[in-house]
Amino acid sequence: MNHDFPTHIAGQPLAGKRILIIVENLPLPFDRRVWQEARTLKAAGATVSVICPTGKGYEARYELLDGVHIHRHPLPPDGHGPIGFLREYGAALFWETVLAWKIFFTRGIDAIQGCNPPDLIFLVALPFKLFGVRFVFDHHDINPELYEAKFGKRGFFWKLMVLFERLTFRTARVSIATNNSYRQIALDRGGMKPEDVFVVRSGPDLSKLRQVAPVDRWRNGRRYLVGYVGVMGEQEGIDLLIDAVQHLVGPMGRQDIQFCLVGGGTSLAGLQADVERRGLSDYIAFTGRAPDQTLFEVLSTADIGVNPDRVNAMNDKSTMNKIMEYMALGKPMVQFDVTEGRFSAQEASLYAKANDPVDLAEKIAGLLDDPDQRAAMGQFGRTRVEHELSWTHQVDPLIAAYNRAFR
Repeated sequence: MNHDFPTHIAGQPLAGKRILIIVENLPLPFDRRVWQEARTLKAAGATVSVICPTGKGYEARYELLDGVHIHRHPLPPDGHGPIGFLREYGAALFWETVLAWKIFFTRGIDAIQGCNPPDLIFLVALPFKLFGVRFVFDHHDINPELYEAKFGKRGFFWKLMVLFERLTFRTARVSIATNNSYRQIALDRGGMKPEDVFVVRSGPDLSKLRQVAPVDRWRNGRRYLVGYVGVMGEQEGIDLLIDAVQHLVGPMGRQDIQFCLVGGGTSLAGLQADVERRGLSDYIAFTGRAPDQTLFEVLSTADIGVNPDRVNAMNDKSTMNKIMEYMALGKPMVQFDVTEGRFSAQEASLYAKANDPVDLAEKIAGLLDDPDQRAAMGQFGRTRVEHELSWTHQVDPLIAAYNRAFR
């Protein structure tokens, strides 16, 4: 099977179409999913422009990369609390609006693809509907559930999230869901017709994600290495993983397991301080936000991957990229039992009891002690990604979504 990224799609189904993608939370090309979408639409013949924030290593305000026009804007520091979020979203909406009109008058726009969070990008797209521009909603996060997971409550702001989500679906001609749980939300809460909702998974690009030679220093002199890749945020459950490591090192007496956590985020400093305080610094290494080479090295060296996302309404319905990345590199994993995590990984994972760090620790140790099971699970995961989940399998539904939007 050919896993090369599509650079020219036969028949050029989107020839002559001008598509603008707006993404607020990550710069391109760092946002892997959106970058794969942008390049695929370009390969299908469209002229593709992107509006996104600047970020470390992505400071240029304009760049033409792989034929995609990237326009970046500054953002205030990460918002904390309602006032911080208001400042961040306000600045983003201002820049998105200014840049969208600039692109409209220079390059032209036939469709605007809004990638949440937040569910406010429809406000930028609304005036363009007067000119026949279609709005396509790329549904990355379920914000009402995200709010609840973060703040542990519903209230005025939660109701606001629900309202913005409904208005986003109402504005959209077509919605792109990352999995079937999100598709169901588009139908139930968004009131969309089944034929207007397309599932485009965040499948890994197998031409980019590759095994490299193992690098022993990541093991820190220990027999086993457990890898984690992802955001260091409040709802990622890394606190539960630290609890599990404490149980492994203490009561279980396992001093032969090293953990390496790749990624940056708002909680990184707090997590590092917690690890230090518990005396676990020698067992848990944090790389911070790291280049792909580091990610490939850690995962290629790791014996297993771990996904400690706590079981809640948000994580239960969301597909995590890290799961696909572990599978793409043939790594078995341990995670808590969440609906979409189980759908993606199936037999490539062991499933610990919900939010139970002791069970997580025991499952990790058990899997490390069984090399045959590890090999079988890793092979299952790799095969599943190759035949069903990789990006090459998402190209057709993405093109179909746009054909529907332009009908």
